[in-house]
Amino acid sequence: MHHYWLSIVPFIVVIPIAIWTKQVLPALTLGLVVGSYLYNPHWIGGIQSAVSFVITALVEKSNIEIILFLYVFTGLVGMMKHSGGIKGFVKWSAEHVHTKRQALLLIWVSVLGTFISPSFRMVTVGPIMRALTDKVKMSAQELGYMIETTGTPLIALIPVATAFVGYMTSIINVSLKSNKVTGDAYVLFLQSIPFNFFSYSIILLGIYFGFFHHDKKKVKKTTIPENEKQAEAKGWEDCHPVVAKELPAKPINLIVPLVLVIALTLIFTYISGLQHGATGIQTFNKADVLNAMVVALVLGTLVSFFFYLVQRFTLEDLITEFFSGANNLMNVVVLLSVVWGLSIVTNKLGFSTFVTRHVSWIPTSFIPPVLFVLGAMISYFIGSSWGTWGILMPLGVAMAHTSGANLPVVIGAVFASGAFGTFSSPLSDDTNTMAGVLDLEAVSYARYKLKSGLIAAGISTVGYFIASFLIK
Repeated sequence: MHHYWLSIVPFIVVIPIAIWTKQVLPALTLGLVVGSYLYNPHWIGGIQSAVSFVITALVEKSNIEIILFLYVFTGLVGMMKHSGGIKGFVKWSAEHVHTKRQALLLIWVSVLGTFISPSFRMVTVGPIMRALTDKVKMSAQELGYMIETTGTPLIALIPVATAFVGYMTSIINVSLKSNKVTGDAYVLFLQSIPFNFFSYSIILLGIYFGFFHHDKKKVKKTTIPENEKQAEAKGWEDCHPVVAKELPAKPINLIVPLVLVIALTLIFTYISGLQHGATGIQTFNKADVLNAMVVALVLGTLVSFFFYLVQRFTLEDLITEFFSGANNLMNVVVLLSVVWGLSIVTNKLGFSTFVTRHVSWIPTSFIPPVLFVLGAMISYFIGSSWGTWGILMPLGVAMAHTSGANLPVVIGAVFASGAFGTFSSPLSDDTNTMAGVLDLEAVSYARYKLKSGLIAAGISTVGYFIASFLIK
């Protein structure tokens, strides 16, 4: 008799511990260790197995490509910052905005230059907006709200050149493998984009509240000493290190590398598709997209490196800034490694078999909305979209595979649930980064956003019921 039920024990450990400690990584690590001891119940065997599972995950080609992509990408952002690309973009924007409507349009137009990651958007656009609050007659919380609705919810829908693409593709890939489901992870990610209902709902609500509605509700300012000093410094050059006074202001140093990386990604993806025997639009389906993205990014970064050298930035400084930026991402690399290891151990314990035997009673049409609601609760309490996706995606893919539910709809529901927590939770990086830039109290600011977050979540839940009935 196989004890397949043991395969859910790591998840039973991970979810409450993540909610209780408000930390994703320790919870996932404990889940990995518990699962490894269940698999190899020897006093040192469990730890040996845990290490072995993580190493097995790390040596896989696609996983190494994802780590390389994320590492080089954040290194490139470090060089953009040092060369004044980000500050130049901020300075140009601040000089051309005079009204509320222009400020709102700038928030949207700025997506073109700052869609790399939500935190990158916030530290780039946030300082401009903070400097403009008096000029455009908008409250800090309204500006923060508008920037955030164009942060994680929007970036999760962009299929190229973001810090999210590699991670999202990886989570799908590892879930497919652990459930022995055939399919291309990137193509499934593309197919799931129309079903990320929360992102679409909150973006539309953001447009409505920004352009057509004025909220009179006040959000408390912080009383933290450092932020008081920030608040006294009215100029945007005091808001954040990426716009520090000693940096030059050259918007071209942001625009050229970004355009280059996106163009090269499309070119190499097309070439990869041709090499796999595809023609026309099919080249993008048949291509090894992840590999094309990594090659394009490495080449784009090397060209950008020489582009900065020609401008008399020193070799030593560029290398220092590259590694300083890239090393900020080590916590994400560790998180990914543990998620991958946890996926392997639950698979070894028979997770997909357990789901196959025990969820057949759930009506197929209930699976996407239930997964969305469960994921939204988890992501709200742990404040992490990436953590939620790592915990929930293997379960979602297993349930979809077993029940016959539409896989892109289920994947879209899991991604949407993580976006809810990142937007609404007082614990999320987005909430705390935005509150820090705009001198708002994080809990009060999160409460301000929660109403529209819940409205968008309600719309999404109904959307998943409808999609489940219509799309088989």
